Parts: sequence; structure tokens; C-alpha cells
Amino acid sequence: MPEILNSILSRFGEIANARSVYGEPVSAHGRTIVPVARIRCGFGGGSGRKQHDHNAEGEGGGGGLMATPVGVYEISEAGTRFLPLHDNRKLLAAVYLGFCLGLLLRRRSG
Repeated sequence: MPEILNSILSRFGEIANARSVYGEPVSAHGRTIVPVARIRCGFGGGSGRKQHDHNAEGEGGGGGLMATPVGVYEISEAGTRFLPLHDNRKLLAAVYLGFCLGLLLRRRSG
């Protein structure tokens, strides 16, 4: 693997973590809270040359990094538990309720 690619990948590994996005774990009142994040990264590149003009060449690349909070781990004497920030069941229930209300209102007005 080329040296530049190794350098880029190792740098992504250093910055792509919950600690660099949300900070260090916090301890208070006998509990430690550790932030958890979903980290996504992507990058790509390419090069090309015009078919009829071999002097016209180009290349480029880019990348991105996105962090989304997922929840926290709470560590205490009682044990360790994961506390999600988003409860998908509540979201699905709200969408379903909205859909049902929409059907009901449509039938009444039609």
C-alpha cells in the first residue's frame, strides 16, 4: 500500500471516534457516562485523460467524515447499561398513528 494511503488511513483512525467528537467520558456521583457515536467516513479519487488529446489530464479526490450521536453507556456499581438517544419504536408508532389519522381524515372529507 502506498505510503500516502497509509498516512491518510491512520489519520482517519485517530480522529474518527466518539471521544474526538463528543469529548471524554464524564464521572460524577458514582457513575461514568461514556458517549457513543456512529462514525461514517468515505473518500474516493480518480484520474482521466481526453481520448484525443493526451496532454489533457486531470485527477482529483475528496472525502468526508460524519458523526451521529447514538447514546451513552452508563457505568455504576449497579452495572453497565446502554441508554439510546433515539427510541425507534416511538418514532415508528408516531408515523403509524399519523398514517392512520390521515386515512381517517381522507375518508371523512371524501
